[in-house]
Amino acid sequence: MKDTAVGGARISPVHGNFIVNQGGARAVDVLALMEKVRARARSDRGIELEPEVIVLGEGE
Repeated sequence: MKDTAVGGARISPVHGNFIVNQGGARAVDVLALMEKVRARARSDRGIELEPEVIVLGEGE
């Protein structure tokens, strides 16, 4: 999913484990991108990914 984007958040085209702010990314963009990756891993591979970060607050 390298180079996949939601808003200003993009998965690095070089390293698939990095989400990069291309400018103007909001927390909701990052969270939506994370969910997109999780859903793809679940549907394509049957793998349930667990975030390695703790999300605080609510996105808007």
